[in-house]
Amino acid sequence: MNEEIKGKGTESFLPRGCCRAPRVYNPKDHIYQHQCCKLDTHNWLKDYESPNKTNALLIAEVRFKNDHKEFFSYTPDIALKEGEIVAVEAAAGHDLGVITLTGDIVEIQMKRKKANQRPEELRKIYRHAKLSDVEKWVSGIDLEEGTLKKTREMIYDLRLDMKLNDVEYQGDRTKAIFYYTAEDRVDFRELIKRMAEEFRIRIEMRQIGMRQEAAKLGGIGPCGRELCCSSWMAEFQSVSTTVARVQQLSPNPQKLAGLCGKLKCCLNYEYDSYVDAIKDFPDDRTILRTKKGDASHQKSDVFKGLMWYAYFDDRNNLLGIPIDKVKAIAEDNKKGVFPEKLEDFAFMQETQASDLPVGNPLEGDLNRFDKPLKPNKPNRKR
Repeated sequence: MNEEIKGKGTESFLPRGCCRAPRVYNPKDHIYQHQCCKLDTHNWLKDYESPNKTNALLIAEVRFKNDHKEFFSYTPDIALKEGEIVAVEAAAGHDLGVITLTGDIVEIQMKRKKANQRPEELRKIYRHAKLSDVEKWVSGIDLEEGTLKKTREMIYDLRLDMKLNDVEYQGDRTKAIFYYTAEDRVDFRELIKRMAEEFRIRIEMRQIGMRQEAAKLGGIGPCGRELCCSSWMAEFQSVSTTVARVQQLSPNPQKLAGLCGKLKCCLNYEYDSYVDAIKDFPDDRTILRTKKGDASHQKSDVFKGLMWYAYFDDRNNLLGIPIDKVKAIAEDNKKGVFPEKLEDFAFMQETQASDLPVGNPLEGDLNRFDKPLKPNKPNRKR
């Protein structure tokens, strides 16, 4: 009775936050592990019990596959704990998921995700999953990999311009959700017909964006850590090329783009700090005039408070001048006063490599991220 239910193994259950296949159902058999989850949450109110607790409907957060998580209501007579498998209400039939959050912290999580439904408006948790429920759930999970491969073959045969990312079977194995990305609207009527004949289930096609694809599938970023969108980010914020320019980053699309092909979300993290810091900097279009020659701004060091200038006739030699001295020289220039040379004010000096010309074409065009995209309208069919 303690043997694991037969399935394909541990890897099939990792997307659902389970570090192993479930054993014969036991309420105390917790297969949910925090280290296995995308978008995992820590219940820091776990040992807190609200004094205002009533017999009204309670709310729990339930995890399904990858980043698919929803809120459900349940009655107090169902004692739920994190890690338990439960049967929940679906649009048709029922689904199975793993409890991730219960208690007062669920209300905070709903506010964070901007979920404004009242408990009576949410779908319900029916019961703890029975052995027959878990067996059917596991068999559906085992079918997902094969279904994904066969559907991709159908898409290739039909020459459809779309990319199938993931397949998620409903717990009762009567329906499957197919997640895909596409640049334009896709006519997949013939595909739906073939899929229905092959798999004998109800089918829902759900279009997602490139960022949602990265969040759903996960991966390791160039920083060596798991992608932010698949580990903790609950919503996406727009990232523009202005963010990269303000932070004095190299205009190299290959370095600034994430696995999704869009600008990295982490570019926004320090943007506000840079905006506050550069408020004290003079206009970078200011030309400093000296008796030795005129100099133009090349770059800025926000942390050291330096602005790097170079003479028009000597671009390779950069002079780091403190911002207060830049302001003073600019004010003297307005009065017709010109210092001997900038070297007298420089805090640092460096020689710029001239092997590659400025604006190296190998870096690509950063402005390609600013090109208007076609609206990505949901494309669903049941």
